[in-house]
Amino acid sequence: RRENNFKIEDIVSVFFSATPDLNAAFPAQAARELGWKQVPLFDMQEIDVPGSLPRCIRILIQINCQKSQTEIKHCYLRGAEILRKDLVKET
Repeated sequence: RRENNFKIEDIVSVFFSATPDLNAAFPAQAARELGWKQVPLFDMQEIDVPGSLPRCIRILIQINCQKSQTEIKHCYLRGAEILRKDLVKET
């Protein structure tokens, strides 16, 4: 929320995907516990591609906003930057 300056009320829906090695809990359950009660949430499993990034949860948040696609800041944490080097800006 900090990077793109949106509120929970702006969220249309959220999609979570997790690699097969993460199977102890549903990511959407954690979002519900954070207060995302009115937001449609959907969990899915990533395809188990050899050599892919292990222990990875991806989150696709769809929001209502006036920003263009180029104004949206894509956030990648803890090594996930390798998934979309084209979207990650050097700091």
